Formats: sequence, C-alpha cells, structure tokens
Amino acid sequence: MVKTDKPDMQQPSHLVRFGKTDLYVSRVCQGTAFRNMPRAANNPMGLRVLQHCIDVGVNFFDSSNAYGWGGSEDVLGKAIAGRRDRVVICTKVAASHKPPTEDAEAKPARFTRDFLFRQAEGSLKRLGTDYIDLYLLHQPDQSTPAAEIVDSMDALVQAGKIRYWGVSNHSAAQVSEYVKLGESTSKAPITGIEDYYNIAGESLNDAGESRVHQLEQEMFPVLRRADLGLMAFSPLDTGHLVPGRSVQAGSPLSTLIGNVDEVAQDLGVGRAEVCVAWVLTHPEVTSVLAGAERPEHVEENVAGTRLVLPAEAIDVLSAASEAYRKQKAVEANR
Repeated sequence: MVKTDKPDMQQPSHLVRFGKTDLYVSRVCQGTAFRNMPRAANNPMGLRVLQHCIDVGVNFFDSSNAYGWGGSEDVLGKAIAGRRDRVVICTKVAASHKPPTEDAEAKPARFTRDFLFRQAEGSLKRLGTDYIDLYLLHQPDQSTPAAEIVDSMDALVQAGKIRYWGVSNHSAAQVSEYVKLGESTSKAPITGIEDYYNIAGESLNDAGESRVHQLEQEMFPVLRRADLGLMAFSPLDTGHLVPGRSVQAGSPLSTLIGNVDEVAQDLGVGRAEVCVAWVLTHPEVTSVLAGAERPEHVEENVAGTRLVLPAEAIDVLSAASEAYRKQKAVEANR
C-alpha cells in the first residue's frame, strides 16, 4: 500500500502542490548535481548549502543515483538527518550501471523490476530514509516496454518504497504514453516530470532545435491536460547566464543578457532573481530546479520565487528569449 504515515503538515503559503499529488513543495527545488564541487558525502560546502536551504524554507530537493554514483544522495541524507519530516525528496534512477572505475564509461541498463527495486533500495539507504517522495526515471530506456515499467513503478509504490513517480528528459510522446497507461489501468500513474527550461535555451535537440521551445510546444500541452508537476532545471542555463562569466560582445547571448540585466536594474534585483522569476511566470512550472553551490546563491533563488515581474517586463523578457532561440537555431543549421 502507499505510505500514509506522513506528517499532517499545515501547508505554508510559499508551498505549492506538485501536480495531483499530496506533495506540497517550495517554488525552488535545490539540486545536488554540484557541477563545481565534489558529489560526495564528505562535501562540507554541499552539506552547508543543503542545510541552509531547509533553514530558509526550501523543502524540495532533487538528486540521482548517478550523481557521484551515490555521493550526492549520501550528502543529502546527511543534510536531512533529523529533519526528514520537513522535506520532499526527489531522486532519479539512471538507465545505467555504476561503472567499475571513475574513468570508465557506464554501461546501459534496462528498467527491469529487479533493477528498479535494487536501485531504489540503494537510494533509500544512502538518503537515510524509508521512503522516497518522488522517484524519476532519469532518462528513457528504449528497450523495456512502457507497460512493464509502469507495473514496476506501481510495485515500488505498493511496497511503500516510493510515494509517486515520474520521468526526466523524456519526450512528450513518451510522457503521453505513460499518462494513457495510468488512465487505462489501476496502476499508480505518472505524476510529473523534470526537464530543461530557462530563458536562454543554449541546449538544442538532435535536430538543432531549441529544447525549451520544444518543451513549450510539445510538452506543456501534455502537462496541462494531465495535470502533471514540472521541475524546470537550469534557470541560469548551466552557467551561461551567471554574472561575471565572459560573453562575446555583440553575440546573441550578450544581447539576451543585456535585456535581462536591464529588467533587473529597473526592478532593483539581480540577474538570477529575474531568470528564476521568468521561468515561474509559466503556469506549467511547479518548481525551478536550481543548483546553488553557495548559501548566498540559495538566497538569490528564493528571492526569485518571490519576485513578481510586471507585465511589461515579462513581454520584454519573453521577446528576448524568443529572439535568442531563433538566432541559436539559425547558427546550428548553417
């Protein structure tokens, strides 16, 4: 059966419901990918950042068994020790086996029931908890039938190891298939996704098209129809929008940053706050998944969730975003 022994929380006003679940989460979700510091349990700054998140009201955390192959889950487990009832934990399972050495490539794995159960149990141990609130498939497994995966995720729910499940980095067609399977069976349904979305969109798909544009055009309608939650990751576009980073003058990115900074200056806030706030102007987005690696960056992200952008500012930012994406697509297809 699904676990029901969760705290009866009076939901603070800054929390929102994740899709149709009974999970109430902060508008910023703190990630543990830690691109610029160790993904390990002995990561003092990572631990400090995660604990600071809880102190300032962030209750939503994201990890993966593939981040440091368990290291990030270890440090998250340390951070939430004694405070499990105050947080919502999302972690992911990669369609890969742990490589034998750090410099070896990870071999692909199938999402069989045995594999999913073993990986979930490993995550539970590292996180120091007996249940995972939200368990995501980190990327698609093209070999295992969707119906078989749904059966396995339902079995994890019924066993009380996870409360809800979803996917990350899947196509709209794949998500739609999971939605239909949930509607046509009594199995635990998909409840949300994690995907790349920000004002820039440096990342392109295999066809040279903007991933964020594709998400808007293809995935947003699916999310609205099925009432799925969305964790939108990388509000500063994997560092491309970080203040102080060198950007070529006159480039499309330079123009976009100029527009963002102009809005930020008018509002008396920082660039990061504007980038977070812009993502949250889209009703399809439940939480912005950010990768703060310093307590002060956590503060900026939280401030961004509280920033209400004026309509004129939204228009300026959205137009700048669209122009940037078009220019990037032209460059990619030359």
